[in-house]
Amino acid sequence: MSLGLAWAWLLLAIVFEVAGTLCMKLSEGFSNWLPTIMILPLYIASFSALVMALKRIELGVAYAVWSALGTLLVVALGVLLFREGLGLLKLGGMALIVVGVVMLHLASPGAR
Repeated sequence: MSLGLAWAWLLLAIVFEVAGTLCMKLSEGFSNWLPTIMILPLYIASFSALVMALKRIELGVAYAVWSALGTLLVVALGVLLFREGLGLLKLGGMALIVVGVVMLHLASPGAR
C-alpha cells in the first residue's frame, strides 16, 4: 500500500469517527433510534479504516491525527449544527492540538 493510500484510509477513519460522534449527540440519550443504531457501525468502520492506515503510518502519528482532526471537526460541527459556543479559550485549545500533532509528525522518521 502506498503512503498516499494510507493517508486516505486515515481521512476516511476520521470521517466515520466524526459521524459516529454526531450520531451520539443526535441519539438524544439513545431515545432517537436511527442515530442510536448508526453509532456502532460507524465506529467499527472508523477503527477498520484506522487499522488499514496503520500499515504505513506510525501509530503515534496516525492516532494523533485521527483524534485531533476528529476533535477539531466535532468542535466545528458542534458550533455550526448545535449552536455550541466558541470562545478564545476553545480556539486556543484547538490551536494547541494542531501544534501538538505537527510536532509529533515532525518528530517521526521520514517526516523531514
